[in-house]
Amino acid sequence: MVQVVPLDLGDFTAIGVVVELPRTRLLAITAGDGYIMCGALDIQLLNTRLADRGVVAGRAVGVRTLQDLLSAPLESVTFAAQALGIYPGLSGREALQRMARYAGLLRG
Repeated sequence: MVQVVPLDLGDFTAIGVVVELPRTRLLAITAGDGYIMCGALDIQLLNTRLADRGVVAGRAVGVRTLQDLLSAPLESVTFAAQALGIYPGLSGREALQRMARYAGLLRG
């Protein structure tokens, strides 16, 4: 099963995606031109073999719900995310706010 969920984060709306797979669940939330994801995200691949794409992304581990992903500290981020001031230790919510700000999505 796949769920797509709008997430009202106050001054912008992010989109959450939950994919239920056998013995695992994939979680991702996107805002602007970037996203955060559960531990299945391969940051090293994005930073090396796909570096030319400039993917803005962060990875949190040990999360089981979209709310966990918003609250958890990022374990790793891409080089493109670092260029926007997104770094490991930042919460998923804070990272999405920076992505939204960069993309001009913030209301108000």
